[in-house]
Amino acid sequence: MDKQNITLALPKDVLKRVKLMAAEKGTSVSALMEGLLQDHLARHEGYEQAHQRQLAMLTKGFDLGTKGRRTWRREELHER
Repeated sequence: MDKQNITLALPKDVLKRVKLMAAEKGTSVSALMEGLLQDHLARHEGYEQAHQRQLAMLTKGFDLGTKGRRTWRREELHER
């Protein structure tokens, strides 16, 4: 996979903590950020796929067993 460098501006205290975390995990800040971003993208793409499936279900509609006929009257629904 081809890689491209980017510039990322972080507060110094955050960068210090991230470097420490990367060192504790035996990896680089770049590898740590790549993993975090890949996880975030996977969750986002999974959400988008689920969202599209749900929209398709709503567009199609649901079979409620009435065959498109209303078997009740408004008055019946509002009887007390």
